[in-house]
Formats: sequence, structure tokens, C-alpha cells
Amino acid sequence: MNSITLFLDGLMKYNFLQTALITAVLVGIMSGIVGSFIILRGMSLMGDAISHAVLPGVAVAYMLGINLLIGASIFGLLAAMLIGFVTMKSNLKNDTAIGIVFSSFFALGFILISMAESTTNLHHILFGNVLAVSDQDLITTAIVLVVVVLFVVLFYKELLITSFDNTFARAYGLQTQVLHYGLMLILTLVTVTALQTVGIILIVAMLITPAATAYLLTNKMSSMIMIAATFSVFVSVIGLYFSFTFNWASGPAIVLTAAVFFLLAFLFSPKQGILIKKRVVN
Repeated sequence: MNSITLFLDGLMKYNFLQTALITAVLVGIMSGIVGSFIILRGMSLMGDAISHAVLPGVAVAYMLGINLLIGASIFGLLAAMLIGFVTMKSNLKNDTAIGIVFSSFFALGFILISMAESTTNLHHILFGNVLAVSDQDLITTAIVLVVVVLFVVLFYKELLITSFDNTFARAYGLQTQVLHYGLMLILTLVTVTALQTVGIILIVAMLITPAATAYLLTNKMSSMIMIAATFSVFVSVIGLYFSFTFNWASGPAIVLTAAVFFLLAFLFSPKQGILIKKRVVN
């Protein structure tokens, strides 16, 4: 209880902790929203690919002194297009193309970051450090959240249809490729804004785990988005508490908290929990 009191007291006193908390909440909301569509579309591996593929863009932007979102967005979209190109122009399956592209981009980014001679920044990029979030980072995160919400609100029906039946969506006349790359751009933006909180290596867990937890609890898409966003915010705040109190890296703290909630849903979900289903069978 004393540690909780210290954490709350720190929130009242320290501006950096207040900024970190608000940023963690915003990242949690956007991760829950985007992650829900990633789960439904069976694109978890693509999310992993994009999160790793933005590293060279982050490195180039850092070396040139420009906004990280610019470099990361370019490389994120480039990776998505390369994966699609390799899949269409060869007999290789999508998961093979994803593995080749994201590992190559990640290796390139690692070398570029090493050339920049900034091991501290590399550690923060890989594993996150939400307590080092600046006011400018907070503003950027807020702007990206607005973009994410607007994208989902404007194209909710189209995203819903393409998520459940892409073939029907094409027959219906929807521009499925445009929607796909639009979602890839949104995924890239979320990935970059989440760098400070969970880092590149763990961002895919932040996107997938709360959404997977929500998937076990509801069959309705709108409810899934709301639950996933709520869970993401909750685990982000708890992870921030552990990061501040025990001096843990913010990324692992947040992701492990999310994993605990997923385990609880996996075991005790009213409709899909394995222990609940076992009890009903017996």
C-alpha cells in the first residue's frame, strides 16, 4: 500500500510522471482500437513485421534530426508494400515474405542505430521508457490518437466488412487494397507513438494481447474495441506503476501485466474460458 501511496504522491508532484501517465493512457486506447482489427483480420504477424520494419526509419530520422513519425511511416509502408509485392510476384506464402522483409529491415535498423553511436537511445527504442516521454511526445501521441479515431469512425463499416469477408467486400466494390494500406499506415503511426512506452520489440504484444483478451469476452465488434481499449489503458497504468516503483523497463512491465489479464480471460471467460467450459461439461 505504501508503494501505491508513493506512486500517487509522485503523480501529484512530478510533471514527467503526469506526462507519462497521460501518454500511456493515449497509447493504450489507440492500441486497443487498432489491435482489434488486427486480430479479426488475422494480421498479428503483419503487426509484428511493421513494428520491426520501422526501426530503420526511426534510425534515419534520428540521424537526420527530423520527426521520427516521418521516417518510420515511410519504412512501415515500404515494408507493407514489399511484403505484398513479394507475395504476388512469387509462389512464396505471405508469412514467408513477412519473415524475410521484417528481419531484413530490423537488421538494417539495428546497424543504422549502432552507426549513430547511441546505445542508450537504442535500448529505449527496443524496450521503451515511458518515464522519459516529453511534452512534445505527448502532443504527437494525442494527434495520432485523433487520426486513429477518425479513420476508424469514417471507415468502420468498410473495415468491418473486409475484416470478416474480404472476398465479399471486393465483390461489393470496396477498395480493399486501399483500406489495407490505410490500416497499415495507421498501424505504423501507432507503432511509432508506442516506442517510448513499450518499445519496438514489445509493441506487437501491446497491440495483440488486450485485443485477444477482449475477443475472449465478447462476440460484438464494437464491444471488443471498447473492452480492448479499456484493458490497454488499465494495463498501461499498472505497468507505469511497476516501472516507477520498482525501476523496471516500462515495456516489459506493461506487456506482462497484459499477459496476466489475458490468462485470466483464457481461464475464466464466461463463454470461452477453458475452466468455465470444463465445469459446464462436467
